[in-house]
Amino acid sequence: MGIFDSVFGKKENPQKEEKQIPWIPLTSIEQLDEIVEKSKTRTQLIFKHSTTCGISRMVLNMFTGSYTLGDEHDVYFLDLHAHRDVSNEVGYKFQVMHQSPQLLIIKKGEVTYHTSHGAIADADLAQHV
Repeated sequence: MGIFDSVFGKKENPQKEEKQIPWIPLTSIEQLDEIVEKSKTRTQLIFKHSTTCGISRMVLNMFTGSYTLGDEHDVYFLDLHAHRDVSNEVGYKFQVMHQSPQLLIIKKGEVTYHTSHGAIADADLAQHV
């Protein structure tokens, strides 16, 4: 222990436990048909993220930090810059206007809930899944 540690007290730096979301990369239009089919028996989530937007990064961090749903749902991650075609098709297929960041919840082939920007972090996902 150094002299300054004894005078000022050593600050402990506890490691924050990083939550892990079981992301499934959404990289092809064909996966959207799979999502629709799987949504008939298991709730599907799509998180659309813009890698060039600071707000999207902040919302992604808040979403990750507050995610408590476990692994009973499939959670897809869409990098909309790398897969613009998939992002566009999400809008057409599920009849939602494009926004980023954006979260969609799909059940029985339909979007039952969607939100964007800061409202993603405020959403009570447990009530929608």
